[in-house]
Amino acid sequence: MSTTVQLKHYFAGELAVRLCRLISPYYPDFPAEVFVESVIKRVEPLELKERVAVITDQLRQALPSDYSVALNILLHILGPENETEEGMFNNGYFLMPVAYFVEKYGLENFEISMHAMYEITKRYTSEYAIRPYLEVHLEDTIDQLRQWSRDANPHVRRLVSEGTRPRLPWAKRIHVIKGDPANNLALLERLWDDPSFYVRKSVANHLNDLTKDYKEITLNWLNNRLEYEGKHRTWMIRHSLRSLTKSGDHAAIALLEKL
Repeated sequence: MSTTVQLKHYFAGELAVRLCRLISPYYPDFPAEVFVESVIKRVEPLELKERVAVITDQLRQALPSDYSVALNILLHILGPENETEEGMFNNGYFLMPVAYFVEKYGLENFEISMHAMYEITKRYTSEYAIRPYLEVHLEDTIDQLRQWSRDANPHVRRLVSEGTRPRLPWAKRIHVIKGDPANNLALLERLWDDPSFYVRKSVANHLNDLTKDYKEITLNWLNNRLEYEGKHRTWMIRHSLRSLTKSGDHAAIALLEKL
């Protein structure tokens, strides 16, 4: 059984019960029995993402109608921050419906939704949730990403790269920022020599995405990185070019020979 198939069964009645237990201390009127029954009844024939959507929608119905009030309740159940660069997904999957709650219902409440994503990503991830905000609140979201690129928390800095990746796994493909890869590269430049491997790997994955649609621009940008003697330079360039080198691209191979 694949990991995805196994994971989808997590988003069912047992998780609904867990969410009830977490929410009830902060919202005693939460209709736990109705919520659990509604989730169980709806998720059985569905795949993973559709199951997450069901739980999210049922949360929206069960919580106060005021988005800010509902969100504040959900922020109380996030749990402790992840102090490591491991276990983000394994330990944080229960927050997937919370992140989707912000993605689906928070677009008209930019500031509090950004704050929520900031807190969520320190425990799980907001890399999917932030993508619609790049469409609806482009300039404000870019400004926020610039600020986060200098944040003390590596999970937050990683969000800058992952949230804007054009080909992020499990996510719908998005265009580069403002239709120009230079905008993506400007954000990545701030993270190129990040002290966290977790962040640097995301940057290299993002650059690998860009090589598939903007090969020459990305190669030129990486070639300019050769001017800097950063200790991570060789690994970063190799990982960024892995798709091109695997395909035997001569320009990519020539760039690697300069290392």
